[in-house]
Amino acid sequence: MNYKIVRLNTAAKTDIEYAVLIIYTGGTLGMAYDEQGALVPFNFGKILEKIPNLNSLNISITVISFPEPIDSSNINLQHWVDMAYIIYENYDTYDGFVVLHGTDTMAYSASMLSYMLAGLNKPVIFTGAQLPISAMRSDARENLMTALEIAISKANGKPVVPEVCIFFNHMLLRGNRAKKVQSVHFDAFESENYPALAESGIVIDYNYASIRPYEEGKKLKYLNRLDNNVMVLKLFPGITKNVVQHCLQINGLKGIVLETYGSGNSPSEDWFIQSMEEAVDKGLLIFNVSQCNGGRVIQGRYQTSKDLKRVGVLSGGDMTTEAAITKMMFILANESDETEIKRKMMTPLAGEMSVLSH
Repeated sequence: MNYKIVRLNTAAKTDIEYAVLIIYTGGTLGMAYDEQGALVPFNFGKILEKIPNLNSLNISITVISFPEPIDSSNINLQHWVDMAYIIYENYDTYDGFVVLHGTDTMAYSASMLSYMLAGLNKPVIFTGAQLPISAMRSDARENLMTALEIAISKANGKPVVPEVCIFFNHMLLRGNRAKKVQSVHFDAFESENYPALAESGIVIDYNYASIRPYEEGKKLKYLNRLDNNVMVLKLFPGITKNVVQHCLQINGLKGIVLETYGSGNSPSEDWFIQSMEEAVDKGLLIFNVSQCNGGRVIQGRYQTSKDLKRVGVLSGGDMTTEAAITKMMFILANESDETEIKRKMMTPLAGEMSVLSH
């Protein structure tokens, strides 16, 4: 991919203390209104005109843009591979990384990069905006400025937040715990099953107990194999046997994230449980997550989920759908042993789930 690279002169060379790489993929933050009032991609070489306060941060900023900014609804596996590769290739040069990304699939991308960048010891902060940077009430300036500050924050010479996160509307969330919940308000993201890592106000108040600790000597690994022969099957009252069985029999399908009710419950009709059992017996990976925002699967709590456990459906615990489907793509591409695939799906790789009790 032919990336566009812009280096911003944000401070006198003698004042520069940190270096940050911004990866611009697209999204509302990087848009501006043209003379006809239409939204068009913004020229990041002129970002200091929009956010002059960047000069006060004493950061050397480099922007790498995708050749063509993409709507986050069009994000695919290759884009994830590209994002992870840019970070891997530039890892030793920069103190931290900020990824500018559309909000619609930001939680998916942050989740996937948390798996692909094994051994990460530097901040990778995803952010974006609900209004373009040129809008009078835009949230873009605050989100970008604070994301940059978090990306360079250190304590005792070590990064404060050495993991993949989302910063949005004053809140720093673990990337693979976040979910988009708003499309018309600034508080677009929540993390119901894991505490916020920080909250910005007059100062940035870090929740150190919840941040993944810095690991001395850890080396970054770039794991770029992904498998998208997976799907999400969301249950609803009245779902038919025909629909379920057609999904289970899709040619080449390797895994399903099953969105169930409440704490992991599903229909208890014989046809449904039998369909699940037959699919598992044929080698299909089925992973149970809750439809609830803040839900937690506890298979066996009710009879309706006890049957799922009995036939081999795996519990996703308190994982989000975004973290679960991306983890499935990642695990299926990097493991071939069925037992190991199941073990890793139910074991935290990057803080995406709580440890399951058996």
